[in-house]
Amino acid sequence: MAFSAFPDPAAAEAPIGIFDSGVGALSVLRHVQERLPSEHLLCFADSGYAPYGGKSDEEIVARTLAIAAFLLAKQVKAIVVACNTATAAAIDVLRKRYPELIVVGVEPGLKPAAVFSHSGKAGVMATASTLASGRFVALRDQIAASTGVAFLTQACVGLVDQIEKGELATPETVAMLERYVTPLLRGGADTIALGCTHYPFVQPVIEAIAQRESAVPVTIIDTGEAVSRQLERLLQQRGLQRFETRTGSLYAYTTGGAAALAHAFTQLLQQSPTVEKVDVPSPSPDLTSMPFATDR
Repeated sequence: MAFSAFPDPAAAEAPIGIFDSGVGALSVLRHVQERLPSEHLLCFADSGYAPYGGKSDEEIVARTLAIAAFLLAKQVKAIVVACNTATAAAIDVLRKRYPELIVVGVEPGLKPAAVFSHSGKAGVMATASTLASGRFVALRDQIAASTGVAFLTQACVGLVDQIEKGELATPETVAMLERYVTPLLRGGADTIALGCTHYPFVQPVIEAIAQRESAVPVTIIDTGEAVSRQLERLLQQRGLQRFETRTGSLYAYTTGGAAALAHAFTQLLQQSPTVEKVDVPSPSPDLTSMPFATDR
């Protein structure tokens, strides 16, 4: 199939691209597989450039556009930005660059956190970049004003690195999570939104801390299911959903180590897709500064 910046509108057989700075893509991918089992999926882990949390918005936009171009060369019909940091910094640029493409981002779970809170206080765990982004601040202020819920935020420095290393319940990771979760609980939060797609993989540890430290039940919000619902809705709206009875294929790419991503698939999802290491350099600054340009 010849390359086009946009897939054929009738190409329901085309794959869906899902990307993150690392293994966080897998937490969203599992929800997409559950809801849309017949879809062909391409998973991209940008582990060679991870983590995104300490990068500037310009760097994150550059990585997002580079990965999008790579996935579009594979003729994807939709892209899921399975990274809260990239969604906050770059999804508007991506949508303006490719206005005809289905692009689904992840939100930090503020709306469901507010809905499920009985105390009127909701915790949010995220990267420092996500919490500092204008997109997050505007959403937080909007929901706080409409619901009266106060949001307690916690930047989880270093947590993505621990998860990338596969250290999900080691003493160091548990101690780190105790430092991050306990202040939210002591501040009165009875819901905690996981504002990074890596964090669902340490949800059992978070739940154990909450059970020990909180006098009331604490609801943990994983936004992957909401992402899969939105993706399904947009595919149906465009007539692009694949309705085959056979399970769709899965292929994975990484800018890091192929063996490390293959191990993550085995450890986290009990799956063994083909994993390919690729080199996807960032575009030059003059290209990332043209969000309204298209490649047609």
